[in-house]
Amino acid sequence: VSTFLVDVRPRAAAFSPGGARAYISAEVGGSVTVVDVAKHEPIGTISLEKGEGKPVGIVVSHDGRWLYAANGRTSTVSIVDLSRGTVSGTIRVGRRPWGIALSRDGKRLYTANGLSNDVSVIDIASRKVIATIKVGGRPWGVAVPR
Repeated sequence: VSTFLVDVRPRAAAFSPGGARAYISAEVGGSVTVVDVAKHEPIGTISLEKGEGKPVGIVVSHDGRWLYAANGRTSTVSIVDLSRGTVSGTIRVGRRPWGIALSRDGKRLYTANGLSNDVSVIDIASRKVIATIKVGGRPWGVAVPR
């Protein structure tokens, strides 16, 4: 249907509730490209961690207000306010987070931390890691049943 450019090394896509927008992480570019799905074209770019974040996994909150990006290189999660298109905060997690997922109720966020061999559990309301779960070597992703 369409081809368009995003920043360097696209890794993951997440959609807003209803599917009007797509968000595409770019690992090397350190950004997220915002796409108008109906028009099949980029409409903006959000820089993460001054381009140093190297985002891989991304997820949009169930209400569509927030985007969470796992920033491998900086061992953080960026919290993006989608109404403003800006980063509103970061949360330090384990080393080299790649995969990311939200709980069914939207109250917890999970990151698979590839170099610390664990999963961080984040409380969304407080924006704090509330647990760290040791797992096997180099976890890549997190799956949460819906």
